[in-house]
Amino acid sequence: MSEETPLIDVNDRLRLLGTAHIATASVEAVMEQIALYQPDIVAVELCQGRYETLVSDRRLDKEGLLKVVKEGKAPMVLLQSMLSAEQRKLGLDEGQQPGAELLAAVNIGKEAGCEIALVDRDIQVTLRRAWRKMKFREKWRLLRSLLEDEEEDDDEVDVNELLRDSDMLSSMMEELKEFSPGAGTVLIDERDAYISGKLAELDPSKKVLAVLGAGHLKGVAKKMVEPTPSHELEEFSTLPERSRIARMLPWAMPLILISAIAVFVSKGEGIDWLEFFTIWAIANAVFAAIGCIIARGHPWAVLTAAAASPITSLNPALAAGWFAGYVQLKVAEPTADDLQKFLKLDDFSSFWSNPAGKVLLVTALTNLGSMAGAWVAPLILLGGI
Repeated sequence: MSEETPLIDVNDRLRLLGTAHIATASVEAVMEQIALYQPDIVAVELCQGRYETLVSDRRLDKEGLLKVVKEGKAPMVLLQSMLSAEQRKLGLDEGQQPGAELLAAVNIGKEAGCEIALVDRDIQVTLRRAWRKMKFREKWRLLRSLLEDEEEDDDEVDVNELLRDSDMLSSMMEELKEFSPGAGTVLIDERDAYISGKLAELDPSKKVLAVLGAGHLKGVAKKMVEPTPSHELEEFSTLPERSRIARMLPWAMPLILISAIAVFVSKGEGIDWLEFFTIWAIANAVFAAIGCIIARGHPWAVLTAAAASPITSLNPALAAGWFAGYVQLKVAEPTADDLQKFLKLDDFSSFWSNPAGKVLLVTALTNLGSMAGAWVAPLILLGGI
């Protein structure tokens, strides 16, 4: 057994193998442990979506990109892609892509006649729960850290050293919780609990080799003393309900604006309707257009953002970014090569030059700009009415 790769025997039927999702040594350790331990079941830190992507080498296609735009998932896909890009930087240095050891576990396990168990929570649920539990300050710090280019090599961590030093791993996990308590709870504590519960549901008479990220090794082992019950697993698998205030917030400014107009009309005070609609349209159009321009959208996408925002801002069920993103997709259509390269980007600045990444940025940043315009316009109007 390679000394660089940690493992924990929870009992004589369950072994946890800790890996770095980017280390060549981890791939070798997976092959070695399946041969030595001879498990009946190989459990992997994958959800169904990530599993299908790895085993089928699934690529993002135009229909999938359009679906992301229509369903308003651009921010989550961007966040997932940014996090993957950071992993991929290290993965390329090690000669392996992120998830290589999980793919090895699946393939070698199948070849050895083992059952394959997926024990991680759906990635979209994890990202959405993390995003909703993060405070505004945490979201800003996360986005800022992802956008900053790390030019110095002094801060790079050798992955083999990371695997050898469990204290370093624990320290890094604690740093994540300090950096973003909300995200840390979801990405670390909840997933440790979820994985332990899924492992506990496996046939206790069969030997299980669980291939997990090394950062989860101690947490899952600790949770296995009292695994998470099924009802809590269901809770962890659902999105937390938004508060009443959060649900009403998108409607707040339109309702305030309409109420103010109703008050003035009821008092018989005149309103310059031409000025009213001009200010509303310009404020919404300008902010949405700025968001689209920051995303380096096509001129037609920028015009679409500007035209759609005054209308969509009055109906939170619609979003200007959906229309701008659709136009961007049509007028600067990504090729199959662009879509393939998007899944391999290792630098966030490349998102602006990759046509597929640009569609997502246009969608997300136009929506952000339109949201800002929907708040600024009523403030201007109420001040001038």
